Amino acid sequence: MQNELQQLLHRIQPVDKSISAAARAHLDDLTKPRGSLGRLEEIALKYVLAKGSLKPVLSKKKICCFAADHGVAAEGVSAFPAEVTPQMVYNMLNGGAAINVLTRHAGVDLDVVDMGVNHDFPDIPGLVKRKVKPGSANIAIGPAMTEADALQALLIGAELASNAHAAGYHILGTGEMGIANTTPATALYSVLLDVPVESITGRGTGIDDEQLKHKISVIKKAIEVNMLRSATPFGTLAALGGYEIAAITGFILGAAVCRVPVVVDGFISSSGAVVALKLCPAVDDYLFFSHLSSEQGHRTVMQKLGARPILDLDLRLGEGTGAALSIQVIEGALKIYNEMATFSGAHVSEKSLE
Repeated sequence: MQNELQQLLHRIQPVDKSISAAARAHLDDLTKPRGSLGRLEEIALKYVLAKGSLKPVLSKKKICCFAADHGVAAEGVSAFPAEVTPQMVYNMLNGGAAINVLTRHAGVDLDVVDMGVNHDFPDIPGLVKRKVKPGSANIAIGPAMTEADALQALLIGAELASNAHAAGYHILGTGEMGIANTTPATALYSVLLDVPVESITGRGTGIDDEQLKHKISVIKKAIEVNMLRSATPFGTLAALGGYEIAAITGFILGAAVCRVPVVVDGFISSSGAVVALKLCPAVDDYLFFSHLSSEQGHRTVMQKLGARPILDLDLRLGEGTGAALSIQVIEGALKIYNEMATFSGAHVSEKSLE
């Protein structure tokens, strides 16, 4: 069963940094004071290295929003009932969600992927039906998924990334929808990054103080119940994650195989990224973290990873909203790299060193 995962991981290669000096020299030759565009230059350089080309292209963009239900919702850890997951999927498919507005604005294609929603959807344009099971099991009493089901979800994510690359997409983004999914995400962070549950558990969709205490206790119980199953990153994903999180993990791994940069959305998507990084640290070369979520604990997670998200807008919606916004920043950085005049080409005098 694990052979397919190992084969996938074996195909991921770190970026070739031999072109780094030439890319930096080009950035320094642009008609501006050296380094004056700050992180835009850093973002452009990372994209150049990920694509392995000194003349990178970024025009075709896609976000996959993975949806699934979670058995732990039965523990009352969310302000919304589980029925909201399919309702929000329909809203996305009808074009009325925030992610629809922002992807339209950014010129980004959107697929909504049913990985494990407890609802039978009809065939609808924009919906990718890849359901593994109708929701994960309750992690407070046992594992979220069998390892076989978790692997199936992960490989589906990898396949979707590969298909997107084959269809000519230059950059991908992650999104998610699933009531109660901050609970498994927090459990994954606590185990994989060795951080106390209390320090990273947030209010999700807006729970009160008593509900927050209850949520913390549920997460602690889930970690304890599944301790023996959580000896490896993949085992931890199966025990404490969810179908959309497993798919996001695979999506990131599959994109890295194809050398396609991935823009990771907020708190939930980042948990899939952490699993991917634990499975294969080289995927970091292809990752952009879109934004710092206002969900408590995301800052701690980013610090643990040594990551600097592109934006900090107090977002905590998910869906891929932060990814849609950040793709535009990355696109702007690439336009600077590709379209700005150079000192050597524009005959502009550089600063004198005297």
